Amino acid sequence: MHRRTKACAIPKDVKQRVYERDKGRCIFCGAPGLPEAHVISRAHGGMGIEQNIVTVCRNCHERMDNGIMRSAYQKAAVEYLQLIYPGWRKEDVIFDKYRD
Repeated sequence: MHRRTKACAIPKDVKQRVYERDKGRCIFCGAPGLPEAHVISRAHGGMGIEQNIVTVCRNCHERMDNGIMRSAYQKAAVEYLQLIYPGWRKEDVIFDKYRD
């Protein structure tokens, strides 16, 4: 597996911690959800780490990825993570092949 592919995948232990952190509920609407949404997308190098993954329901995940409200969902997800991880920065969750 390529290093970037591996870095962007969401390991099972990360999914479990994010699910517990978010209490198994979609961070947007509160419906039951799964911890599988990258805030910074994999296409943009977003890593599969707790600081970049949120729990979302299927409908909100679709809207977050493809909807006309994509930027609003993105902003809300970033604000959510910044509350949990003070000092959260986009640059820290993007794969950088030169970073250790």
